[in-house]
Amino acid sequence: MFENKERTDISELGEFGLIKHLTDTFKIRHESSIKGIGDDAAVLNFNNKEVLISTDLLLEGIHFDLAYVPLIHLGYKAVQVNLSDIYAMNGIATQVTVSIGLSSKFTLEAVEEIYKGIELACNKFNIDLIGGDTSASKQGLVISVTSIGYAEKNDVVYRNGAGEGDLLCVSGDLGGAYVGMQILEREKLIFLENPNIQPDLEGKDYIIERQLKPEGRRDIVDLLAQMEIKPTSMIDVSDGLASEILHICQQSEKGCNLYEEKIPIDPMTYETARELGLDPTVCALSGGEDYELLFTIKQEDYPKLKNDVDITIIGHITDKNSGCKMISKSNVVHELKAQGWNAFKL
Repeated sequence: MFENKERTDISELGEFGLIKHLTDTFKIRHESSIKGIGDDAAVLNFNNKEVLISTDLLLEGIHFDLAYVPLIHLGYKAVQVNLSDIYAMNGIATQVTVSIGLSSKFTLEAVEEIYKGIELACNKFNIDLIGGDTSASKQGLVISVTSIGYAEKNDVVYRNGAGEGDLLCVSGDLGGAYVGMQILEREKLIFLENPNIQPDLEGKDYIIERQLKPEGRRDIVDLLAQMEIKPTSMIDVSDGLASEILHICQQSEKGCNLYEEKIPIDPMTYETARELGLDPTVCALSGGEDYELLFTIKQEDYPKLKNDVDITIIGHITDKNSGCKMISKSNVVHELKAQGWNAFKL
């Protein structure tokens, strides 16, 4: 993609030169992208579909630590976590804009690494990069991504549609991203104490990747469509399972029963959590950044997905007065509480 091998000061290109340099190789794939980068605004045409838009802001030192996050992974993750919000509406993501604020420590070659990751995500998820902005920053690296997509009017799924008796489902497995981050933080502290010690990540590839390079679940949206299942509610698991369940229940004005033994946790996540003195269930409930899809379906749709190994039934929706409960493996009933990511708790 890029051929620069030396250290190049970004000021040599200027803002528009930088944008052109970084985005020249990005392809336009969708008929809905009438005009992308190169004018005052992008032009889109979705032919009477419902248009879905979501924005995420990533700040150095808050959302990521460059001590252990490779820039190429950061670019990839910045795009895909935003696409996940479109998939959580049962939609298809088609375009993104990327705005970036850069401190003086970043060379052109460093920014190229970020855009390599952005392009990898665009290629994998069939996305058009159609705009953005660049600026100097005194606060470190800032990345803002806006994702755009569409769905037929009758296919859009909101958080507030869960009905009493609906089944609570989740894709994939949970807690891996959080446990992966704990491993990275541990190795960072060891490195700071002794820079001669190499990081010990052997055998932890899966959970490290869950943190550094998570994958949005576009495949689940496609799978549900193939099964002819329209979820009654849906949300992505970005802030922890407990927080997301409570969002659905609060907005749907319902309660729920979540069964601890049903929460899908990968063996590596489970074993590593135990090694670190963590409760694997707490990691799944409160860890966040898994970017799996949590959704509810009507009971009559259960036979359509009961044999799918990538979707787990973890509970059901109850009436509002019953509250939100988790039934432990020892059959003790606990009130479900959100202890996940708080964007304003530093």
